[in-house]
Amino acid sequence: MKGYKQQLINMTYIPLFAVFIAVCSWITVPLTVPVTLQTLAVFVTAGLLGTRRGVLAVLLYILLGAAGIPVFSNFNSGISYILGQTGGYIIGFVFSAAAIGIITGRFGKSPRVMIIAMVTGLLVCYIFGTAWFYAVYTHNTGPVGIFTVLMWCVIPFVIPDIVKILIAILIIERVGKYVK
Repeated sequence: MKGYKQQLINMTYIPLFAVFIAVCSWITVPLTVPVTLQTLAVFVTAGLLGTRRGVLAVLLYILLGAAGIPVFSNFNSGISYILGQTGGYIIGFVFSAAAIGIITGRFGKSPRVMIIAMVTGLLVCYIFGTAWFYAVYTHNTGPVGIFTVLMWCVIPFVIPDIVKILIAILIIERVGKYVK
């Protein structure tokens, strides 16, 4: 009976958090460079669900978008969107969730560990997404310097992403006791 109950919990949490990521991807904070809450949702998902369920929730989110359901920012969807310039960040969410889940699974969920885990997850996403952007952009448009790409894809988002990490930790501390 315990295995069945755990399966039922997983079957509830994984799609619920995939939808949470989708809803957060639609929310845009209008700054100089518009910022969505996708990464906040990935941080919360991985922090609450752990490695396996967190990664599965992110994969489900990506599969929904690949199937044409408009779950990405600005209600985008499709394989072409994932394979586009910013699609590497979406794929990077999988590795980000894995990094966060592995670190918190191994070292606990103290605020210090959560900060380290989420910063690591963010760096993983930045590296994967920026490398992808660089490859696709240079293939489609022509050569561009890596510093230019960092100025487009990373630097404007560092401070908002740090704020998202702090908010995610607060959410996890408040909600974590209710998530099995």
